[in-house]
Amino acid sequence: MLRTRALFLACCLPLTLLAQAPAAPTGETPPAPASSTANDAATDPARLALDAWLAAFNAGDRAPLEAYRDRWDAGMDVDRMLAFRGETGGFRLVRHEASEPGKARALLQERESDTVARMEMVVAPGKAAHLEIRPIDPPEDLRVARMTAGDAIAALVAKADAQAAKDAFSGVLLVADGDDVLLQRAWNRSGAPAGAPVTPDTKFRIGSMNKMFTAVATLQLVQAGKLSLDGTVGDYLPGYPNAEIAKVTVRQLLTHSGGTGDFFGPEFDARRLSLKTHDDYVRLFGARGPTHPPGAEQRYSNYGFLLLGAIIEHASGQSYYDYVEAHVFAPAGMRDTGSLPEEVSVPGRATAYTRKDGAWVDAADTLPYRGTAAGGGYSTAGDLLKFARALLDGRLLSPALLAEATRNQTPWYGYGFMSREQDGVHMFGHGGGAPGMNGDLRVYPAQGRVVVALANVDPPAAERLVDYYLLRMPATTPVR
Repeated sequence: MLRTRALFLACCLPLTLLAQAPAAPTGETPPAPASSTANDAATDPARLALDAWLAAFNAGDRAPLEAYRDRWDAGMDVDRMLAFRGETGGFRLVRHEASEPGKARALLQERESDTVARMEMVVAPGKAAHLEIRPIDPPEDLRVARMTAGDAIAALVAKADAQAAKDAFSGVLLVADGDDVLLQRAWNRSGAPAGAPVTPDTKFRIGSMNKMFTAVATLQLVQAGKLSLDGTVGDYLPGYPNAEIAKVTVRQLLTHSGGTGDFFGPEFDARRLSLKTHDDYVRLFGARGPTHPPGAEQRYSNYGFLLLGAIIEHASGQSYYDYVEAHVFAPAGMRDTGSLPEEVSVPGRATAYTRKDGAWVDAADTLPYRGTAAGGGYSTAGDLLKFARALLDGRLLSPALLAEATRNQTPWYGYGFMSREQDGVHMFGHGGGAPGMNGDLRVYPAQGRVVVALANVDPPAAERLVDYYLLRMPATTPVR
């Protein structure tokens, strides 16, 4: 399941939320066209729209955003923009960047984190303003200084303490280096109910982090010759109701390139408790056509991973849940991970809290019947460490297939794993989030380093702490 931190924002299209979206290369600021001047740039409609959006967004109120919408972009979703404002805390303008007429660029930094983003506004005659915000690797003048191993852990603990004290974090952080666990600690937010405290062994809902388990299960069946990366939905789900989706390959599903879209929305909300199996989802959403020609582009697709769950069931002859339990969780020693229905009492499973009208409320009314191949299961920080170690030890996939799964098959994704390189060091993993849940796993295979964060409150509570630590930890040497 993915309804998580807005790492990529696009308007006037619907707000697009992509977990672990790629950081664009910083490069050099492009030179301004010879005919432009600073005065021209300041009065360009795109620059005016950019500055107007930033002022309205940072105000954090509905009225300024509605005024911006009415002036520049009639299609902008004010409610989603306010939610994005709540996640980021607003943006500090670092500087405007030179660009051609009709287009304005600026570097921004989140007020609540170290995240640096590039904003681009395009204003064409007769069209709504089009805005994109993408995170980037910080340029040299905005980089956070790397710390020693001990200082980085201390800084992370202090940051988590501060977030919990202001009612913004409830969860667990874990940092491991090889066989050594350097940090494993729980935080309870101020004002949390005393009767059910978060502990290091708490089971947290993990959102889209389940996609890693689905990817491993799929690739195990590829490894066993029961599936092919180039086999299609129609090959494995005979009679699939849409002929175009039936042509989508397993490879395209694993890389979010199949045009299979999402399933969240009014139909899901109305039927969430009756959608109990992967086949139920296929019966409800299977007649839909692709959102774009399969393979033509990459758009994060929860429904694509739902289809992988159905394909795993067809190829293995087991339910998705039984297959993953036997072939992923058991070999890794993960005894506290699963996707039992919400109606089943699971000892130690955290209550999910979502923010509503400024207060934390139980998110039960937003949760699906149970987790699926797309996400929504639960796990502990310790089990996710076991999962990472089992991957690195070759207990779940061959080293060659793991390398394929965790390298960039697309600019920001492998086969079910986010993949990127930062400061010359490769890492992979996945995040996840929805109302009342947020998590992140980062694995540095060359260093044997694993970072886990889990929270039972809204995104980006866990992801933000992971990002904070990753910018400060030693970059190229093992944490000792």
